[in-house]
Amino acid sequence: MKNFVFISPHFPSSYWKFVRALKLKGFNVLGVGDALYNDIPFECKEYLTEYYCCPNMEIYENEKKALEYFIKKYGPIDYLESNNEFWLEKDARLRTDFNIVNGADNEEVKKFKFKSIQKAYFKKAGAKVSRFCLPKSIEDVINFVNEVNYPIFFKPDNGVGAQGTKKINNEKELKKFFPQIINQNYICEEFVDGSIISFDGICDSNSNVVFCTQNIFLVDNATIVENELDDGYYCLPTLDKNFEKLGRDIIKAFELKKRFFHIEFFKLLSDHPYLGKKGDIIPLEANMRPAGGYTPDLINFANSLSCYDIYADIMMDDVSNYDNSLKKYVAITSSRRKTKKYLHSFEKIKDKYLKNICMYGEYPKAISDDMGDYYYFAKFDTLNEALEFDEFVRKGI
Repeated sequence: MKNFVFISPHFPSSYWKFVRALKLKGFNVLGVGDALYNDIPFECKEYLTEYYCCPNMEIYENEKKALEYFIKKYGPIDYLESNNEFWLEKDARLRTDFNIVNGADNEEVKKFKFKSIQKAYFKKAGAKVSRFCLPKSIEDVINFVNEVNYPIFFKPDNGVGAQGTKKINNEKELKKFFPQIINQNYICEEFVDGSIISFDGICDSNSNVVFCTQNIFLVDNATIVENELDDGYYCLPTLDKNFEKLGRDIIKAFELKKRFFHIEFFKLLSDHPYLGKKGDIIPLEANMRPAGGYTPDLINFANSLSCYDIYADIMMDDVSNYDNSLKKYVAITSSRRKTKKYLHSFEKIKDKYLKNICMYGEYPKAISDDMGDYYYFAKFDTLNEALEFDEFVRKGI
């Protein structure tokens, strides 16, 4: 039996579904996390063979001890994964140190994490990318502005979500902001006027996409975080052929193997003198893990399948024979903030959309800054119906 170590299987709370899928596929699933055993979901316990608690996972030696224990008890580890952006580099270090050949090692994971490195792979796939610099001084930024003009956009070169990002509109804002990041690794890009869409799915060991779908974001993540907005986005199971080809070419360019992916793009809202015409698709960044929060569930609702099962199929057999003929929907998620007042109560939402709502609840604090406090997932036959639901949920007083 193959051993699969799942790092932090309790977070997000829906990740027990990965554990279940892997277990039912035939893996011996071993968990490592910082939560006490009694605090992880019952469903997670049910499908884990054993769980090793590391109260402080920031200390690498703690996880090494967990792996040493598992190897001594169960034999060599075939896979180790968290599917969580926060742990990707730690995952790679453990794979490298314990010679786990399936999955990215220390060197390969750099192209997953550093936004500046990703640019070359986007270009390799034939895509245009926004111009950028890696500034060491404010003079570097001013020289860059002379090329691209304001506004510009700063973000950590190796960062998670929208934390630490900043749009700069003029030199006064630049002089105020730049001293805050002078000793940090930031990438500075030309600002792109675009909406965010993503190419999501799973690929096999030959970088072939075996399943894909798309998500369309009604508000970009940086704006949500900066202004404490609520969030709304939806999954469309049918992709434009040109967009799908670009997404597949990017996965090939990265030589991605047996992984989930979430590639974000700008869809230009206006003509750009360097990047292209309104409506063109420009890659933004590559996240080689599932989209955040409970998005895998949203994908399932839209496509009438289990992407958790497809992932387990690929891990075990490198092929999946999922049924792609089942009915497709527009699945949407709308969130609310505790700090805002809304026109319609939760009871009114349930009464009006009882047949459409698939799941609802409260996001954990760790991701609420990016995604809101309360979430509502629903599916519909048409996009107009889905957008009407979003408006009903998020309409403020």
